[in-house]
Formats: sequence, structure tokens, C-alpha cells
Amino acid sequence: MRLVLFLIVIGLVIFGPQLWTRRVFAKHNTPRPDYPGTGGELARHLLNRFDLQHIKVEPTEKGDHYDPIAKAVRLTPAIFDGKSLTAITVAAHEVGHAIQDHLGYQPLAERTRLVRVAQGAEKVGAVIMMGIPIAAGLARTPAAGVLVMMAGIATMGISTLVHLITLPVEWDASFRRALPVLRQGNYLAPDDERGARSILTAAALTYVAASLASLLNLWRWIAFLRR
Repeated sequence: MRLVLFLIVIGLVIFGPQLWTRRVFAKHNTPRPDYPGTGGELARHLLNRFDLQHIKVEPTEKGDHYDPIAKAVRLTPAIFDGKSLTAITVAAHEVGHAIQDHLGYQPLAERTRLVRVAQGAEKVGAVIMMGIPIAAGLARTPAAGVLVMMAGIATMGISTLVHLITLPVEWDASFRRALPVLRQGNYLAPDDERGARSILTAAALTYVAASLASLLNLWRWIAFLRR
């Protein structure tokens, strides 16, 4: 019974924010004829306003994001072509990342470097973890297996670190960049600000869930190796 309750709690902690985010996004995804442009058009307008004409605005199928390497704000079709509060808010959030990059916001630069490392380290970590029994058998000593296990856990832990650093970066892009820009430029009606805050908060919580999922994955590997 305790195990079942534990699994339910873990499921709520990890998947609850994702479900809530989808609900919030869907709630505010109704087309708004009073908006003069789409999310993609707003992104282009805001970038031009902040003298960031060199940054591109592109449609993508891989999730809304800002690419600091290619200098591009990439938006999914629903955001790029959408005329809803969700589309406008998410587009402004991604522009917030472009502003961070332009101003040399250090946490964003650190996250970009860590993401590069994590992409390779996570794969290497999984291979290392699978090689523990082989290493221990060849060396004929448990110490070799322990050392390889520690190396594998360290490399996999990098992805968890990326998620932990990501949260303050996302929070800054939302509430120190995007929301003030939307408010001060009168891009949102006063009645829409509460909804915009909900959208930005929901989006940030998905990174909390991702961080917890990374920790859970690391814990699963440790538990597996202790058997």
C-alpha cells in the first residue's frame, strides 16, 4: 500500500505540472480577433523594437524555444500562427530569452554550455552504467565497478543540473522580460494579465517536473545497481 501511495505521489509531482500546463494553455488558446497580429508577428515586432533585427523568427515542430547559437526564436505552428493569449504570451517569453542573450545574461550562457555537454554526457553515462558488470568482471574486483558506477552517475547528473539552472533562466525571461514588455507596451488588456501570469507560471513548472524526472531517473539507476 505504501509503495502504491509513493508511486501516486511521484506521478502527481512529475506529471501533474505537465497536465496543468496543458490545461492552462488550452484555456487561453481561444482565438482573439482583438489582437492585431499572431504570435510570430508579435515576436518579430518586439525583436525589431529592441534593435534585434538580426534574430530570426521561424516556425518549428520541436517545441517553442530560443536558439542562442543560431540566433533564432522558434515557435510551434499554434504559437507562430495563433492569435490567442497563449500565443502572444509564449512568443513574448521566447523573445525574453533573446533579450537575455543580447544583454549577456550569464545564467543563459551557462545553460547553453551545459546543454551541449549534457547532450553527449547523458548518452555516455548510460553506456558507462551498462558497462559496470563488464568492468568489474575484467578487473576481478568490485572497486572497478564502483568507480565506473560513480563516473556514470556523475555524467547522468549533468542533465539534472541543466534542469535546475534552467528554472531561474525561464523565470527571468517570463517575469523580468516578457511580462513587463507586454504590460508597458499595452499589448495586453488589463483583464488578460492574470491569464498571462498563469501561462508563464505553468510553463516554468514544466521545468520543475523535468528536473524531478531527471532525479528520478538517476535514483532508478542507483537502485538498479544496488540489487
